[in-house]
Amino acid sequence: MADTAQQVATDDILLREDRDGIAWLTLNRPGAFNSLSTELMTCIQDELARLADDASIRVIVIAGSGPGFCAGHDLREVRGNQRNAPFLKAMLAQCSTMMQTIVNHPKPVIARVHGIATAAGCQLVASCDLAIAEDGSRFGTPGVNIGLFCHTPMVALSRNVSRKHAMEMLLTGEMVDADDAIRFGLINRAVPLADLDEAVMTLAKRIASKSSYTLKIGKRAFYEQLQQPTLGEAYAYASEVMLENLAAHDAGEGIQAFIDKRDPVWEDR
Repeated sequence: MADTAQQVATDDILLREDRDGIAWLTLNRPGAFNSLSTELMTCIQDELARLADDASIRVIVIAGSGPGFCAGHDLREVRGNQRNAPFLKAMLAQCSTMMQTIVNHPKPVIARVHGIATAAGCQLVASCDLAIAEDGSRFGTPGVNIGLFCHTPMVALSRNVSRKHAMEMLLTGEMVDADDAIRFGLINRAVPLADLDEAVMTLAKRIASKSSYTLKIGKRAFYEQLQQPTLGEAYAYASEVMLENLAAHDAGEGIQAFIDKRDPVWEDR
């Protein structure tokens, strides 16, 4: 695949660059550590909706500009609306919808993390399917330190790391380093900052080389089987999805290519 890049116009607070079938969405509020204002969340939500139907894009990367990945909600905006219950309710609903959109998105989403990822920023990392971080990055849910427990970040965090690790992060508000984030299961791996873009791109290209139909049906099944109440129901659900997958064109092509000892030619169906 040729190394091509295309800039796509978005609001200045969210940048998009398409490169080799991979869309890079960069949070661009560096002076505020890319905190998730309602305006920025609207831009992310809108771009994710556009990408869902963009056949030229196979993988999405979410990154941050400036000194850190994302510091969570915009506390100046929160403080200015602390007595405005309708605004706060709408803001939390907007954030929850955005995080669920990432999980339910038909395309794999990778977090490219540098600096810090705290509170809703840590929630964003946990909501992405995969995460690659710089080895000096730090993660935390420090809301308890300002009298505001990280209730909504807790949802994504507790679904990615063990209960006791999640509770330690939530109850102490202390930061964890990249090594602990790997050990906890919050990120996949950490690399030096100079190698971060290459590591993310290598992973994204590897995923982008697969059938987009297979990726879509597999990602959906992964999260759905986790919600099944029993092991037997999870297997029953997964078996139904596998039957659906086996009937697809790309499954037949892939199996035949394996038999013929050649590379498959995907039609994404």
